[in-house]
Amino acid sequence: MRIVAIHSAVASISSPIRNAYIDFSKMTASVVAVVTDVIREGKPVVGFGFNSNGRYAQRGLLAERFIPRLMQAPPGALLNEEANNLDPHRIWDTLMANEKPGGHGERSVAVGVLDMAVWDAVAKIEGQPLYRLLAQRYNQGQVDDKVFVYAAGGYYYPGKNLQALKDEMKRYLDQGYSVVKMKIGGESLSEDMKRIEAVIQLVGHGKHVAVDANGRFDLNTAVAYAKALEPYELFWYEEAGDPLDYALQAQLAEHYKHPMATGENLFSMQDARNLIRHAGMRPEQDWLQFDCALSYGLVEYLRILQMLKQNGWSSRRCCPHGGHQMSLNIAAGLGLGGNESYPDVFQPFGGFADNTPVNNGYVGLHETPGIGFESKSKLFQLMQALVL
Repeated sequence: MRIVAIHSAVASISSPIRNAYIDFSKMTASVVAVVTDVIREGKPVVGFGFNSNGRYAQRGLLAERFIPRLMQAPPGALLNEEANNLDPHRIWDTLMANEKPGGHGERSVAVGVLDMAVWDAVAKIEGQPLYRLLAQRYNQGQVDDKVFVYAAGGYYYPGKNLQALKDEMKRYLDQGYSVVKMKIGGESLSEDMKRIEAVIQLVGHGKHVAVDANGRFDLNTAVAYAKALEPYELFWYEEAGDPLDYALQAQLAEHYKHPMATGENLFSMQDARNLIRHAGMRPEQDWLQFDCALSYGLVEYLRILQMLKQNGWSSRRCCPHGGHQMSLNIAAGLGLGGNESYPDVFQPFGGFADNTPVNNGYVGLHETPGIGFESKSKLFQLMQALVL
């Protein structure tokens, strides 16, 4: 067997929303299709992948470096020992051949897109959902039959007042979510506190509300917010400062006793390890948000989980960024603590299979071979139109 073609395209996920740092008016994502010569039900097996929101499409890196490396590799170099399926680890090594360490930047996103498509193809060739394949290979066969998900939203939007924010959060509660997340740092502290209080009034308690500063704050501002947020006992306080400023995160922990979260903008095992070593993160209560679609894919994510275990962290403290089906499969198959969800934004990439409603903050799993894109009709239609 072999890979016969890899197609790549760019999809727009533009929106007038903004967080504390960027707007999404020109946001794009890469979509890829890895076509194999394996036939199932009369058609070639095709694996699909895309990158999460917040990082732009990787057209150049994919076309100039990473896709050619796979297509030029000897076919046997990409297969498992039995030569009856693709081997994601060998493929990852091929993708990263002749790449210097460090400088993880944008290439981690390009590799992550291809890695996702490879895992989709591998699970389809095996004839089972990805989460079940992952559980068999890496988690002693243990699968979570449902996964905790929270509704991410609360973005700043032109003309969006407190009532519009509450209406948005009410929709999430009506859809079955028990925890909602909102943006902070895009307005003054006093204005943000009015927004937070309005949402808490709606949902009933701060433990059902998470806030996300998207790395906007310096230490003094982060501490000022921490003191204001402390009485509300929030679900978490996310990414207060620059994601690579581990000292800021460590100092902030001295001023905030409730859960904090970060990691979505760390794109390698090495950066994740530095976070654990130097950022004062507390394994009994804090959350880690590494997103495999942005950080070299699942092959690298497995290394991150191994590193966390060696440092006394449970995989249950991981709740990946991105709100997509790849992370949902990983959460169910590898025993993570949950997954982000985007009910209203970044569609059709956000969200899960069409027939899996959220109930009391948990979503069930699909039974479709692979990642399950075929069970999310609007996304699958877009992928087919773009890359096939």
